[in-house]
Amino acid sequence: MRSEHYVALCRQLCANPTLTQRDLASRLGVSLGLINLTLKESIVQGYLRKEGAKTLLTDEGQSYLDQFKVDNAIILAAGFGSRFVPFTYETPKGLLKVKGVPMVERQIEQLIAAGIKEIIIVVGYRKEAFDYLIDKYGVTLVYNPEYAEKNNFVSMYYALDYLKSTYVLMSDNWIEESIFNAWESRCWFSCLYFEGKTAEWIAHSGSRDKITKIEIGGEDAWAILGPAYFTRDFSETFAELIREHYHSPGTDNDYWEHILKDNLGSLPPMYMNKQSRTNVYEFENLEELREFDESYRLDSDNVIIREISQALNVSPDMICRITPLKVGASNLSFTFYVDSQGYVFRTPGLGTEKLINHAQEKAAYDVLIDVGITDEIVAFNSQRGTKITKFYEGVHVVDPSDVGQLTEAVRLIKTLHTSGLSTGYACDIEKMISCYRDLAEEINAIRFVDFDEVTLSIDKLLNLKRKIAVEPVLCHGDFTNTNVILFPDGSGKLIDWEYSGMADPIMDISMFAIDSIMDRPQIDQFMRMYISEPTREEWCRLYLYVALGGFLWSIWAEYKQASGQEFGEYPLKMYRYAKDYYSILVHEGYLA
Repeated sequence: MRSEHYVALCRQLCANPTLTQRDLASRLGVSLGLINLTLKESIVQGYLRKEGAKTLLTDEGQSYLDQFKVDNAIILAAGFGSRFVPFTYETPKGLLKVKGVPMVERQIEQLIAAGIKEIIIVVGYRKEAFDYLIDKYGVTLVYNPEYAEKNNFVSMYYALDYLKSTYVLMSDNWIEESIFNAWESRCWFSCLYFEGKTAEWIAHSGSRDKITKIEIGGEDAWAILGPAYFTRDFSETFAELIREHYHSPGTDNDYWEHILKDNLGSLPPMYMNKQSRTNVYEFENLEELREFDESYRLDSDNVIIREISQALNVSPDMICRITPLKVGASNLSFTFYVDSQGYVFRTPGLGTEKLINHAQEKAAYDVLIDVGITDEIVAFNSQRGTKITKFYEGVHVVDPSDVGQLTEAVRLIKTLHTSGLSTGYACDIEKMISCYRDLAEEINAIRFVDFDEVTLSIDKLLNLKRKIAVEPVLCHGDFTNTNVILFPDGSGKLIDWEYSGMADPIMDISMFAIDSIMDRPQIDQFMRMYISEPTREEWCRLYLYVALGGFLWSIWAEYKQASGQEFGEYPLKMYRYAKDYYSILVHEGYLA
């Protein structure tokens, strides 16, 4: 008698001892002959006994069954859930409601109903949102501090202390009918059948549905999707592989399933738990969720979807094909479609209200509406800082190493600088430095050891700036290669005008140069593209703004990092511009 047959049989009889052999065969999906044989052997072993129409578990049977007791469940819930923006801007994906119930809560309740009391949830993004589950269900929260930089195998790493006889779940699965039990006899992974070609992770199997190989993508095949179950011996081996993987280079983007796929031969056997696609769900996008839950067609209970619906005068279910753009340094953006027209929605990121005046941004769009160098505004809420613009197919940002593309970027910025327009707002780098420094120092964000010394140098540069009399013109303020989009014909537009205002036009040239991480020969060449023969004063202003811009954005990056965003080497490179170009200004006689 195989343990899985006995455990499966006893689970059914514990719940209902009056089940007939035919009932058991139907529920377990096995032959009537196998049920008959298993029952006879179990009675001979003393695990079951007959009492009239009932088949009861004996004490010996309970002892045997208890060796397969499930210890706990680990639910992975740390990720952002990018495929479900804008909902996940406000709510972690696992807490999105389906049929009125948060997805993670449905799984928790199914686990508890199966007798699983110890439930661990690995959190990261918006971790505080999960705190109420401690009071409601007695769960344990484990924080993954690397959720933003690494994939979900790292969540498993931080939960290793809990990995025993364990269910492993994703918080964003919806399971119609519970597939959890108090006892499990072997490792398994929920598998769903996909007809035709699929990009899912395909499981190949041998006898008894043992998984022999996993590959990404296939056709007319079973795919691993949904919960998995690890026995204790599987967990022990797998935990060592997780630790090894964590300390290996080049693994940041891996799922925990990568480790399973690459080590099937050295792990205890894992089997398919074949499920219906009407029982286990993973919603890939809003359209799939709408198909399953009608409420998302009528009113998604999401502020951003409502704002789009009202701005475009369309019903929520017409807003489709939502695709997140790369999260910006200050903003969160996504593309969407209504019918065949694409749009971009931008909402300010956390803490942006302290840094940006969106009325100032809107003023730039308003005065430039007929100049033809900005992206096309459809709706702009200057109070909330949200905007909707038309989405342009086939565009790309400027490559700073391509002279032709740089030429178009220079043409655009010259058009702006010579427009003769004014917004009534100033783009004052001195005030920005002061503001960002105060914000950063308030939360002890600045980690440069020589910051006080460098600040004294910057003060000298600001004094120099005050002595230079330049007629301010309308500037972009954040003129970078990523804020210049080019169309297939080579023409371009300037986007993202949050820092726009009246200023020295050479400041824009300096900002583009440092954000493109240009060295001095490249900076000088770029300047000559803007002014063919710069005067000594113009060279001075260029290097001055390289230094001031580097200082400004290094403080800005330090502040943003302390607020939860990671910028890698960016603050170091910006700080270096501040120090190096201060030295250039001193050594070449621009600064006495």
